[in-house]
Formats: sequence, C-alpha cells, structure tokens
Amino acid sequence: MANTKSAKKAVRVSERRTAINKDRRSRVRTYIRKVEEAIASGDKGAAETALRVAQPEIMRGAQKGVVHKSTASRKISRLSARIRALAG
Repeated sequence: MANTKSAKKAVRVSERRTAINKDRRSRVRTYIRKVEEAIASGDKGAAETALRVAQPEIMRGAQKGVVHKSTASRKISRLSARIRALAG
C-alpha cells in the first residue's frame, strides 16, 4: 500500500487514467465491431459508412496512446481491404 502523500496521489491518478483509457479502448473496439458486422452482412455501402465513422475514432485512440499508431493504421487498412473485396 502507498505510504507517502505523493504515492497515494499517484495511485488515484493511475486509477482515473485507467478508467479513461478503458473507456477509450472499448469505444475503439465497438466501432471496429460495427464495421466488421457490416462487412459480414455483405452490405458494401453500410460497411463503407461504418468505416468512415470508425476511422477517426481509431486514429483518436492511437493519438491518445490507447493503441499504437501502427496498430490503428493496420486495422484501418485491413478493414478497407475487406470492404474493397466485397462484391457490389
């Protein structure tokens, strides 16, 4: 257990930041899932729209340090490729 005043504050800050990052990570995953569900349904228009909405959220997650920049770019790239592969 933290003994000093600064250590106790560090614990409080850490818990607060953990909660914020957890929310952000969850938000990114939700948007990715929405795109994947649109792809699974085979609706190219809906998938493109979902990706257009998800892309800024994914990059915001990278900017805030929740996911690595390369990871975010890779996810967007792979989702885009899957959408392009859809017929119609």
